[in-house]
Amino acid sequence: MQPIDILILSNGPGEITTWVRPVVKQLREKLGQDSSQIRISVILSPCPHATGKEAEIARLYPEINRVQEAQYFSQFLLFGKTAENWDWRKKGVIIFLGGDQIFPVIIGKRLNYRTVVYAEWDARWYSQINSFAVMQPQIIEKSPKKYAHKFTVVGDLMAEASNFSLPEIEKYPAELIGLLPGSKPAKLAQGVPLTLAIAEAIFQAKPNTKFVIPVAPTLDLKTIAKFADPNQNPLINKLQWGSAQLVKESTTKLITSTGLEIELYTQSPAYDLLAKCTLCLTTVGANTAELGSLAVPMIVLLPTQQLDAMRAWDGLPGILANLPGIGAGFAKLINAIVLRKKRLFAWPNIWAKKEIIPELVGNLEPKTVAEIALDYLNNPEKLATMRENLRSVRGKPGAAEKLTEIVHQEIQNSI
Repeated sequence: MQPIDILILSNGPGEITTWVRPVVKQLREKLGQDSSQIRISVILSPCPHATGKEAEIARLYPEINRVQEAQYFSQFLLFGKTAENWDWRKKGVIIFLGGDQIFPVIIGKRLNYRTVVYAEWDARWYSQINSFAVMQPQIIEKSPKKYAHKFTVVGDLMAEASNFSLPEIEKYPAELIGLLPGSKPAKLAQGVPLTLAIAEAIFQAKPNTKFVIPVAPTLDLKTIAKFADPNQNPLINKLQWGSAQLVKESTTKLITSTGLEIELYTQSPAYDLLAKCTLCLTTVGANTAELGSLAVPMIVLLPTQQLDAMRAWDGLPGILANLPGIGAGFAKLINAIVLRKKRLFAWPNIWAKKEIIPELVGNLEPKTVAEIALDYLNNPEKLATMRENLRSVRGKPGAAEKLTEIVHQEIQNSI
């Protein structure tokens, strides 16, 4: 077979962990491990959600041969040059997994590669893209009928979490609660001390409960510890929320001022651990999709004590909220408008079009949230109902495999 390049265009941390990871695994299973025949490259584009460690994460995936950081994207888009002057094979396929759908159009024409777009909510540039792998049939219904042959419903790539094999890990002797405070500084500033304070309140009522933070792959332990330190995170003293110190013993943990120990789990993906959690306290984001796919009960927290902290909006709102100097003012205004609309934020609720997992929005008080969590913990039938609701709405695994079949067909078309 003629050597083929597969170029994946992606951007944010959610896309890298929940879209790119399962797709590259399936590509290698389907097309083989020999990079002299199939070479997989990832080029990142700028994203308002980005942490700056997306390229580092992508390089951890053994299926990927080359990765370029988002900071070099403009010169590649405009002039076709990569930072390391990559060579390109004569035949190839571009897979769009995040960013702007115009990117594969421009780059595909320059490299003369076939193009495959994964469309989550809408599809564009119908005449210029070779194939669309879409999350839901409604996308096809909104598209011109003369391009219907280009569309295939593959399902939700975020549902692939439930398709990972979950190896056995040490059995926890008591109820295990996962704390997912976020991965970006704006979320961590509120999320870390808030979840610590909630954990302390739960622990007072149920002293056998164990707590764990699955550390996001974009974070290091020192960063987590910084947001738990009142000397480095002023919100702790301002709101009288929880604080803790980082301690490295047989396991790395945060220890609060009351002596509560919270394990820091650094393996990624943490699906094996999350699947064993009785309940998780989490911020919004791709993590709610992963928990939903694993059918893990959760309570979603959107504290509004610091309204300007939420700046990860797409499009123009995201640009305005991140403007230097005046961005904080725009962020407060945008967030106030969005919150007033009472939209659904967690992915399982968006899938279900109703609230099947609790979303707590507002000036959250740790003891109040702890009481809600304890009500679930003390009433297992409520947790069971939530699990069943999550199972009923989560997408079936297989989206990555179906997308790979489309890519394989485009490879055949290019030869």
